[in-house]
Amino acid sequence: MTIQTCSGEIINYAEKGRPEDPGLELLQEDPHDIIQFNQEAGGGWVKVRLLQLEGGRSMPLDPKGVVKFNIIGIETKEFVADWKNIESIDFWEKRLERETADRIKAGDFPGAYPFLSVLIRDYPNRRNLRTLRGEFLWRDAGRRARLGEIGPALAMLEELQRYAPEYKSDVVMRALSEMTDRLMLKLMKEKKLELAQRLLARLEKDYAGKPLTSVKKWNDIFYKMAEERRDKAKAALAQGIKTNVFQDFRDARRLARECIYLKPTIEGGKELARKIEEIYPLVKVGVLQTAKNPDPTRLDNWAARRAGRLLYRVLFEMQGAGPEGGEYEFLFGETEQSPDRMTFSMMLVPEKLQDPLNRVNGFFVADRLAERVMPNSDLYFSPWAASVEQIGLDGPKQIDCILRRPNVLPAALVQMNVDGSWFGGEPGSPTGDYRRDKVEGDTVRYTLVGEQRTASQPREIVEIRTESAREGVAMLLQGEVDMLDQLFPADAVRLEKNRSVRVARYPLPSIHMLVPCSDHEYLAERTFRRALVYGTNREDILTGELLESMEVPGCRVLSGPFPAGLEDNDPLGYAYDQNIKPRRYEPRLAKLLMTMNENQMKSLAERRKEEAPVMKPIRLAYPPENLSRTACEAIKSQWELLDLKVELVELPVGEAFPKEGQADLAYVAAAVWEPIIDARRVLGPNGMAGSTDQLVGLGLRRLEESKNWKDARDRLLDLHFISNNELPVLPLWQLVDSYAYNRNLLGVGSDIVSLYQNAEKWRLSL
Repeated sequence: MTIQTCSGEIINYAEKGRPEDPGLELLQEDPHDIIQFNQEAGGGWVKVRLLQLEGGRSMPLDPKGVVKFNIIGIETKEFVADWKNIESIDFWEKRLERETADRIKAGDFPGAYPFLSVLIRDYPNRRNLRTLRGEFLWRDAGRRARLGEIGPALAMLEELQRYAPEYKSDVVMRALSEMTDRLMLKLMKEKKLELAQRLLARLEKDYAGKPLTSVKKWNDIFYKMAEERRDKAKAALAQGIKTNVFQDFRDARRLARECIYLKPTIEGGKELARKIEEIYPLVKVGVLQTAKNPDPTRLDNWAARRAGRLLYRVLFEMQGAGPEGGEYEFLFGETEQSPDRMTFSMMLVPEKLQDPLNRVNGFFVADRLAERVMPNSDLYFSPWAASVEQIGLDGPKQIDCILRRPNVLPAALVQMNVDGSWFGGEPGSPTGDYRRDKVEGDTVRYTLVGEQRTASQPREIVEIRTESAREGVAMLLQGEVDMLDQLFPADAVRLEKNRSVRVARYPLPSIHMLVPCSDHEYLAERTFRRALVYGTNREDILTGELLESMEVPGCRVLSGPFPAGLEDNDPLGYAYDQNIKPRRYEPRLAKLLMTMNENQMKSLAERRKEEAPVMKPIRLAYPPENLSRTACEAIKSQWELLDLKVELVELPVGEAFPKEGQADLAYVAAAVWEPIIDARRVLGPNGMAGSTDQLVGLGLRRLEESKNWKDARDRLLDLHFISNNELPVLPLWQLVDSYAYNRNLLGVGSDIVSLYQNAEKWRLSL
């Protein structure tokens, strides 16, 4: 009798001989016993369902009578055999034990493990199991130790000690000490002092009263090392106070922290670290990208916008989101708008400002506002030029801007960087609290200029670029950084469960899109762009690749370039038409549209008596961080299913948009926080998309002529409709971005638009 399996035929009985050893394939068979018949009965064997014998699962000492059994594959019929005709019974559990023991003896631990696992699961009370499992752990730990796998070897020895403390107890403890020595040496060479101390503290607790000699040895070593670092930290701090050299303070901070990592209870260690933090507070921030050209007003570059907040002040800085657009703070004082929204006034309050801000007067600010109207000026901004009719002064401290028509949010039109030229310095020179001090590979230092605004304000903020978001999370949990500026959405969900870390969400989402950035002849065609949208499974990429199948409120696929809000009726989504649903993934329709577009281009070329354009590979550029990289790799795979050739272009560190000729499409995560203003910055002819589409241009002009919020909202919805049809950019999704920081970093605040918005209030508590 035979039954078919995926690996071929399995013989369930034979009239002579003995069954073949199936090896690991035994575990693919149903549990069974094997009855071997003696020569007097004709020999042979049979596989039977597990026997239920009166004396238990073993051969009776004095077998009499008959045994009943069901042959595997013939379960509907019961068979009977005389005990006198049975030579032996190979019981299933004994066979598993034999297979396990043989493989352990041969050093085949991967082969032994599945048999041992079945024994542990199905026969946990077998007498031999404890010995088998102990032998497996002991011998496999030795194999791993010989291969240099110190961590796994130590873990197996500890499991053996917990499971069977009586198993070769003296030998196992000596091996534990040896593995601990080797692992501690490895961690010390890698300068993972805190991790080494945590391991030592755990071993001291777990093996209290047991002869683990390595614990006392390393406790003594760590204490001496901690003393040395404490003394060096004191000397470096004294030198820093004497010379005011930043490097001395950095050395003192590093040595003091290493001292605490090595021996948290060392006398005076925490007090010294606390004193250093008070004298020279320093915060380390893990970032996915360091900034190349910091600019707090950048729309398309997360790193430039983040670091720009440290180096520059903005004439009108966004502080948060309100029910009617953004909430802005005037750098030099206060503002008010007339009831008819036709006059926008700025009142300077120099007596409340610190140097050098108190040196700016109304005449200078008015001149800069006027330059923003002049087409030949570097400060020119067409929406402001279209909105303002006159700029007047009512004394040196008040500027009145007379508008051509009522404007719902004039402050958003004058988000200008305030650089050193405003105070008689070099154009472009920083005006913020910090200066870029030193760039060392993936580390950028920003040091405080002048006096601290608060006693705890960091004198130095160090940005450390991580290879991936996951690496950043590991560094945060290990104490190598105090804060992370951006998390993968799924990492944010997981980190929220960690008690040592606080996770917070930025109040405004980032809008992800593909922006055409070349003269690629196919991408210039709306039909082809539409095909690309239909050929991209955006929902699958978002939920599967970026969110890792986790529910993250506010993250969703978009049908336009504006934020959809974080929940229903969210005022943040005032520019988004919820009735326009994102295009579904329809690859067949995408192929059809591509064919139609190709035929149209060929027909047009024939009429013009020109050669038809050749379909060139699409170069897709993305910033050098793993969220964008993951998304673009998925997009590339899906487009290749449409028979498109796609080349991925990773941009240099610090750059978020390709240079001319470098790519055809750019993956952009934009801060479209104020659609009423940012619409032109995204879609306009001088914006990211560089669109010259007449309908898009008309929509932008009508938006800028809005007289009230109802007009603005209606015209933004019209612009959303136009963008959905014309596709000047290919919308992807919006993500709710998060940041995380250790709970000993205080004063970060909540609902902050920029990571460094409250940097002057930060305080590290040890």
